[in-house]
Amino acid sequence: MKEKFDDQIEGRNSVLELLESGRDINKVFITEGEKHGSINKIINMAKARKILITEVSKAKLNQMSQTENNQGVIAIVPPFDYCEVEDILEEAKQRKEPPFILILDGIEDPHNLGSIIRTAETAGVHGIIIPKRRAASVNATVNKVSAGAVEHMKIARVNNINETIEYLKNNGVWIYGTDMHTQKYYYDEDYRGSVAIVIGSEGFGMSRLVKENCDFLVKIPMKGKITSLNASVSSGIVMYEVVKQRLG
Repeated sequence: MKEKFDDQIEGRNSVLELLESGRDINKVFITEGEKHGSINKIINMAKARKILITEVSKAKLNQMSQTENNQGVIAIVPPFDYCEVEDILEEAKQRKEPPFILILDGIEDPHNLGSIIRTAETAGVHGIIIPKRRAASVNATVNKVSAGAVEHMKIARVNNINETIEYLKNNGVWIYGTDMHTQKYYYDEDYRGSVAIVIGSEGFGMSRLVKENCDFLVKIPMKGKITSLNASVSSGIVMYEVVKQRLG
């Protein structure tokens, strides 16, 4: 039976990002034997932070691995430190920018979640909101796919997306839902104010109540025979429209 840790970060770049972020690390496992390149940097940084380093065989490390691409290093960390929605609004205030928030309504694929977090971090999103039930949470796969962006992104995990939407509305945030059945295209809206973009699940889009609670619904033009986009792609398209408008 595989020995697994629920909270582990795998791969050289991801572990380096983790070490640089200053987040707590319980232990670092590396493959025993000759050390090359960035593994030496990881060892030196871990020693400087007095983090326990354990050398194990390549077979043992592969047995522990959750991503099948550990590159000879796995870091064991405490559970991901989710924030509160208030912290996301505070982040926007600290940056002296109108809030730019992403709400994910039931993204279940950890690869999609990781990709979305990576794009959101590069786009300057202040925080991401995910539900506690029926959705992917931050784990080793999400961290790896995000290329370590989870260490720089505020992520709130909430019991009820609709109550959270009401809270954001009461704090002056406009809610934009992405829905292929609406008439308005995403680039015809103004995102320069306080905005939250809602991305629905991979197969079913937004839930009915979430859709009803949005202030605006927007869609991405579809010219081919396939009538839907991967959730991480569609979120990236809309996020960068926000970036374009705010830069312009």
